[in-house]
Amino acid sequence: MLSDMIPILFDGPKGAALTLVLAHGAGAAMDSPFMAAFAQGLGARGIAVARFEFPYMAARRATGKKRPPDRQPILLQTWREVISRLGARPGSERLAIGGKSMGGRMASLLAAEGGNQDIHALVCLSYPFHPAGKPCHLRTRHLADLSLPSMIVQGERDRLGNRAEVEGYYLSSAIKMHWCQDGDHDLTPRKRSGYSQGGNWDVAMDAVASFLAPL
Repeated sequence: MLSDMIPILFDGPKGAALTLVLAHGAGAAMDSPFMAAFAQGLGARGIAVARFEFPYMAARRATGKKRPPDRQPILLQTWREVISRLGARPGSERLAIGGKSMGGRMASLLAAEGGNQDIHALVCLSYPFHPAGKPCHLRTRHLADLSLPSMIVQGERDRLGNRAEVEGYYLSSAIKMHWCQDGDHDLTPRKRSGYSQGGNWDVAMDAVASFLAPL
């Protein structure tokens, strides 16, 4: 069992009927500016949020040595441990799962498996539809038949899946897309676009909060 060792940060109201569990991306920890902004911003919008770290990132924090991401079986097992831990809390009701880039992708793989009654929705922030520079290596097969209510928040010019590319994919009708104007993989627009990072993030948080509210 890993769950007692997995660090978790909580934001938002205590005792909420639904908690959004977010995992970080491959290169930045659970307290990165992006993760902190979304956790705290969604918390301020009445959504309970839990952030956690995968073992390689927790080890990096402890030792100061940069490590590559864990292999997929470890990432998925960590997700299962966190879901089990949070689902067993007194008074806990429902969970939505997701995260930034790699963390959201791992959550989507679990969501596609089905069978976990604790999971009620999926929220992916900057989904990595393909590796950088490899648009033919798609990571979308499991998204075609996804039945769980899902939202993907994506920058229009994300190099891991921009709007023109993604709109050509076959994705399940259960997936709602929210596009951030001129956003990159961090949902950040170029200055000349007339949009701002803060504006994109705020609108994205509003969209996620509205998506989760009926659940």
